[in-house]
Amino acid sequence: MLINLRTSEANKPVVQELTKRLNLGTENVVSRIAFAYSLSKGVKLSLENDLKDSKGKEYKDDILFGKYRDYYIAMICQHYSLYKSDKDIGKYIKMHIDHGLTLMNKLFEENKNYSGLDFLLENIERGIEKLEENDVTNDAIIFDEQTRRNRISNKDYFTGAIRILVGSSFDDEKIYFNLNDTSIHNNAHIAVAGNSGTGKTYFANRLLEQVVSETKGEVNFIFLDFKGITAEDEKANSVFFNKTKTELIKAPYKPFPINPLSFIDNVNEKNKIMGISKFVDIITSYSNIGKNQQQTLKDATREVFASKKNGQYPSFREIYDKVIEIDGDKASTLKEVLQSLSELDLFETKVDLKNSFLNKNYYMSLSGDLPRNIRFTSVFLIINYIYNTFMNMDNAPIEGKYQGMRYVLLIDEAHVIFKEKKSQDLLEKILREIRSKGVSVVLLSQGIEEFNQPSFDFSSMCETAFLFDIKDKTNLKMMQKFLGIGDKDGQKLKSSMEKIQKYQLVSNLKEFKVGELFKA
Repeated sequence: MLINLRTSEANKPVVQELTKRLNLGTENVVSRIAFAYSLSKGVKLSLENDLKDSKGKEYKDDILFGKYRDYYIAMICQHYSLYKSDKDIGKYIKMHIDHGLTLMNKLFEENKNYSGLDFLLENIERGIEKLEENDVTNDAIIFDEQTRRNRISNKDYFTGAIRILVGSSFDDEKIYFNLNDTSIHNNAHIAVAGNSGTGKTYFANRLLEQVVSETKGEVNFIFLDFKGITAEDEKANSVFFNKTKTELIKAPYKPFPINPLSFIDNVNEKNKIMGISKFVDIITSYSNIGKNQQQTLKDATREVFASKKNGQYPSFREIYDKVIEIDGDKASTLKEVLQSLSELDLFETKVDLKNSFLNKNYYMSLSGDLPRNIRFTSVFLIINYIYNTFMNMDNAPIEGKYQGMRYVLLIDEAHVIFKEKKSQDLLEKILREIRSKGVSVVLLSQGIEEFNQPSFDFSSMCETAFLFDIKDKTNLKMMQKFLGIGDKDGQKLKSSMEKIQKYQLVSNLKEFKVGELFKA
């Protein structure tokens, strides 16, 4: 289907005048711009009412479209929900060329000092901003193949059996959890709930110790402690730290060994825009900055990235300085957050291009003395960085019946961190997608009601759940939902929870009796 068309008679001189004004070459270029300008307005024209005469400038198919014929047709098809062979596609294209020429002519007539360069720059910038205004998704930023090779080293995976001793029955029968056995478990995600002081953290530490021991250190972990470790807890955990060769990082006294800005792709322009928008969204979501400050942060981050050469990444200090340059030194929430992130040295400024931190074990303690918004922002920057890094790795294969395992991401106080809908959406994506990369997510929380949100059920995506003593032991339905068990095992669960003591728990473990009490 050839598309040869003519503009309206009224637009024949308009094409000539705009061609001179824009100074971009032949007249077909102006008509292409007019077509795009018209579509950008979002209006839908009518063949009955808006189709003008065909007595103006003539365009042959190949002259009008050049090498991009399919793109122009695709834009019309998308705009009007047409199929690519629709007989009226040529008429729709003609209508929008005429419409765009009329709009552009009016714009230049009313603004005599308005140059063709002004028009192009303004509309290109508006188009970029429109891309950035789209809802920021929680999707990982996937690098192109070359960037992945340069930026991401596939962490080694362990494919043998990871058999974890989780406790014993009251008859002293040992109870094992086969973490990565796909013949028993669909995923290696774990939910643990229990009041403070019931043995929940002790249980989590023993689990991590055994993961490290069973895999001879090939599977590493990060323990994210949102509430901050006390001096007493640090002393009590010293054996755990020594056994697992875990590095304790107490923010703000020691920086975490990543630059969280380096998840942004500084090579691919589209990915860079997405990455900057995602970074701004994290700061916005957990620091409660307004729209104006959000735009300032976006502009500052974009400018600082543009100033970097040879794949270098900026620091929070550079972004903070640029915000001051743009917005002055008047106090604002944005400046407070960026100042804290830079002055407290929460993160390294250099970039760990090979992500070597994934080959070590870390306990990241965010001091309760830190402002709440800084703690939230920091923990989500870390989680987002880890998620994006693993999503750019090859899948960890299943060998025999064992899923290859690389890492454990343990998040304490999950009920506090994932309270908001946006953060719940991020966790849902992580739980769904990251398991194929050989990552186990372990969520610790004091209660079970936070796991079972109306819009999102954490526990349903963590196949294995362990329940210690909790405050609301009378809500049997909620406990059943947390463990994913039916009424058949409900009475056993009810009886167990009525008798439960410190360092005792129930689970939905397939290797033991569902709902039956045992010792951690």
